[in-house]
Amino acid sequence: MRPPPGCSPPRRGGKVQLLFPHAAKKRSARLMDVPAPSPTQCVLGVTIALPEPWATRVRGVRVAVGDPHGNAIPPHVTLLPPTAVEKTALNAVAAHVIRVAARSVPFTLRVAGVGTFRPVSPVVFLGVAEGGPAIDALQQDLRAADGPLNRDLRFPFHPHVTLAHEVDDAALDQAARAGQDIAATFVVDRIHLQRLAPDGSWAALATPALGAAVHPGGTADPLA
Repeated sequence: MRPPPGCSPPRRGGKVQLLFPHAAKKRSARLMDVPAPSPTQCVLGVTIALPEPWATRVRGVRVAVGDPHGNAIPPHVTLLPPTAVEKTALNAVAAHVIRVAARSVPFTLRVAGVGTFRPVSPVVFLGVAEGGPAIDALQQDLRAADGPLNRDLRFPFHPHVTLAHEVDDAALDQAARAGQDIAATFVVDRIHLQRLAPDGSWAALATPALGAAVHPGGTADPLA
């Protein structure tokens, strides 16, 4: 049985833990597929940003092993994977994310321990060693059935910070070795609603603080 999301680090006995040890014969798939939006849609995501100095260290690992996303994607923990929404719903989505943040409170997050999604997906990552239940509550609230971001996940939710993605096995092994010396502990006090740009980078739309007061009915234009 898999442990609750983020409740224990994925590194065991000094080795990289395989989260899917029985999937060797399955076809490799990307962990987070980016949807192809229609002309009336855009792609959004919600994340927890990894602060400095750890962000620079993780970015350095990704770039050093040739990860094609190393410079384009800031190091983060994903709360909502890339999701296509109608552009006309952007204000409603932003207001929803602000309300979710307001219902939450700041918490301590510790990121440490190297894991991998191989062979299902060519990813090596840092796991969440503390703060997993708070992260899980946030991601469930964001995808609530009565909200504008309701969706199913392709894979079970497993919070992490990517160290390498879409590189060969030798590069993944290199990233895993480099990640063994990275451990970050910090207070999460806000989340980030982001929009995917045509060049593959992500632009911030809103960064609501956790536990911040929201006026009844929210703001008329949360993106203004």
